[in-house]
Amino acid sequence: MDIKQFDLGEIDFGDLFENYTNNYDGYNIDSDTLPCTSVMNESINAALAVIYSLVCFLAVIGNVIVMIVLLYNRRAITSTDIYLLHLAVADLLFAVTLPFWAVDAVSGWVFGDAMCKIISMLQEVNFYSGILLLACISIDRYLSIVYATQSHKHKGPFIIKLVCAAVWLLAIVLSLPVLYKGEYTPPGPNRQICYEILDGESAKTWRVTTRFLRHFIGFLIPLAAMVFCYSVTIQKLCQTKGFRKHKAMKVIIVVVLAFLICWFPHNITVFIDTLMRSKLIAETCDIRSRIDRALIGTQSLGFLHSCINPIIYGFIGVKFRNHLVKLLVTKGIMKQSNDSRYMRSVSSSSTVM
Repeated sequence: MDIKQFDLGEIDFGDLFENYTNNYDGYNIDSDTLPCTSVMNESINAALAVIYSLVCFLAVIGNVIVMIVLLYNRRAITSTDIYLLHLAVADLLFAVTLPFWAVDAVSGWVFGDAMCKIISMLQEVNFYSGILLLACISIDRYLSIVYATQSHKHKGPFIIKLVCAAVWLLAIVLSLPVLYKGEYTPPGPNRQICYEILDGESAKTWRVTTRFLRHFIGFLIPLAAMVFCYSVTIQKLCQTKGFRKHKAMKVIIVVVLAFLICWFPHNITVFIDTLMRSKLIAETCDIRSRIDRALIGTQSLGFLHSCINPIIYGFIGVKFRNHLVKLLVTKGIMKQSNDSRYMRSVSSSSTVM
């Protein structure tokens, strides 16, 4: 329902803002007054706008380069490369939403109710598709290394495309509850915000339930799959003499660790917020203030992830750098290096990373 259709005189703002959380605009809670009132911190808002703009710039450039390199070498592309390509697409789609959040941090939400839903949806889809694709990569590496003799059965192009399609579909379905977000002007700050509005106790109960599903289906289960697969895979690699042949695992593991470092704190903070909304944890203005600040900080860390993977590929992925150099030389952008071994090593790689 469009919030503009509401009669503001009929809304119980005390109840509406009982669990007030704004993840983007830098609002904090004044614990000296009851009910809790929101106070806007302009310095935090300005810092967020700068961070979002910088991350957007780096993410767009980095992920476009990753996509170009992967597609340029598509004849030798592996199943892992396909998953990484989809991961780059997800990060790129998310990066284009950051300018909206940068403007929102400074001026409030000025893009309308529909864009509030669309931009929030893209953010959620990026989170879910990211962790699901990383889980797929862990399973793929597990099957390829632990069950090496059967790996060819799991790497058909059709199967990989089908898995990727399923990941995107599941990510979209899990993100649908965010459509409850809408544009409105809260009491106090003279600015509109993009915020999740739940009208009635049944809606609140349903939203808390979907939040718990988010934690389990969209984070804990994929995380458990990654921990299991990589634990067994690394143990298997350490027992084989051909460990050097699997150097690409180093890049994949760093990619997974980067995702966890960026998104795990925010997921824990959202989980605590979910417990508060479900009345399983007592809530005071001071606690709400701390949670709101934690949501802002941890979400900014999560946003940073969209530009991290290309940096990892560039600094750790030797084969990726080789393919990038080969592409630049082929297109005449840079001169060929005198070190021919550097260029020949590209052809010996089983994966772009």
